[in-house]
Amino acid sequence: MKIKRRKSKAIKIGQITIGGNHPIAIQSMTKTSTSSIEATLRQIEELTAAGCEIIRLSVRDFGDAKAIKKIKPFSRVPLVADIHFDFRLALAAIDNGIDKIRLNPGNIYKLDQLREITRAAKAAHIPIRVGVNSGSLRSHRSQVTGYKSQADEMVKSALDYVKILEKFGFYEIVLSLKASDIFATIDAYRKIAKYCDYPLHLGTTATGEPAEGMVKSAIALGTLLLEGIGDTLRVSLTDRPLTEVRVAKSILEALGLREFGPQIISCPTCGRCSVDLVRMVKDLAEGISTLNHRGVSRPIKVAVMGCTVNGPGEAKEADLGIAFGKKEGLLFKKGRALRKISVAKAIGELLKEMKKK
Repeated sequence: MKIKRRKSKAIKIGQITIGGNHPIAIQSMTKTSTSSIEATLRQIEELTAAGCEIIRLSVRDFGDAKAIKKIKPFSRVPLVADIHFDFRLALAAIDNGIDKIRLNPGNIYKLDQLREITRAAKAAHIPIRVGVNSGSLRSHRSQVTGYKSQADEMVKSALDYVKILEKFGFYEIVLSLKASDIFATIDAYRKIAKYCDYPLHLGTTATGEPAEGMVKSAIALGTLLLEGIGDTLRVSLTDRPLTEVRVAKSILEALGLREFGPQIISCPTCGRCSVDLVRMVKDLAEGISTLNHRGVSRPIKVAVMGCTVNGPGEAKEADLGIAFGKKEGLLFKKGRALRKISVAKAIGELLKEMKKK
């Protein structure tokens, strides 16, 4: 199945271009205080090494905004300033070299303030993301909505904001409409996709504990991506940001939208499995991560199967695979059996074969 992506405008964020026919980019957000420069740089580097392509920084005060100038030269990926309540922080972030601004229509909405921000963003040649969150809609405070659903409120909030930016002659816009409810999220993105051609940044918010958040994100984002909707995405989790990147990569790879390196296929194990397959898969994943960092990995499928029921068939269908019996495993490459190897050496042998061109 080939996914037909929605046609969207191409927007440049630093050295990355999103929208159009460009790959769907992975985003995450640092969870450090931005003014803690060394800690923030460490997290940016960890995220970048894991495959994150755009990183958002929280800008809570002018100390955070000023820190951008010291952080930016050492970042290999574009940085986005997350701005709330005080429009002057957006201006300060732009002055200090940020690559993109995220504004929340729920708390920065005065026309004179938006005029100043758009003027500065246009002069700096950087885009603005209109980031609507269901929890900070202005209508929630007034308790007067008049709209049929939360999704409709979010769409109206985004479109009204876009009209203001366009009125000021600003068109380098990215949109996001995030809710904690996956149905509201899906509905909002489906609707906004029909009203404009601006790139869409996908995500859910306030997703709960990590496992639940992964499931919610996979359902909501996966549904939209299958429909061709989405140009960037963030998997928001109450967890380490590295986990967000890994889950995002898994979603995109599962849909055939991106390839990031070796993909592991493994069985869930059962009473027929006589090896510690759980540990082996973890060891293989760690070894692949090392290969990724060294730039020697390739986008191949690697199968690790625990018994002889489906194991040999799955291993044959992968680019590289091993199917275990009671005391040893049979190594396959491109559907051809290569040799038998001991359980203790199995993962090492797989990694050696992966290094070969």
